[in-house]
Amino acid sequence: MEANRGQNGIQLLLAVEQEAQHIVNAARNEKMARLKQAKEEADKEIAEFRAQMEAEFQRKLAESSGDSGANVKRLEQETEAKIGHLKKEAARISHDVVQMLLKHVTTVKN
Repeated sequence: MEANRGQNGIQLLLAVEQEAQHIVNAARNEKMARLKQAKEEADKEIAEFRAQMEAEFQRKLAESSGDSGANVKRLEQETEAKIGHLKKEAARISHDVVQMLLKHVTTVKN
């Protein structure tokens, strides 16, 4: 009887160990499935965020490039106006500058 009970105890332990192994394997499989799902969701969120940022970048790029033609034209006009002003000022004072230079070059100091 003792031998029979010992044999039953071993069988019971083997069955319990096998059941525990099934539980561990099921938990491991469930964990892997959850990790895979979380990765897929994260990838989807990243793709959505990237698309949103790209769309915003393209919108801002379109807004700024539309203005660049107007900005270039305005800057060209301002530059031409400043060049014209400088030419007028140079023409107005050039005679005085030449006279001053001649005076300094021809004057001898002791």
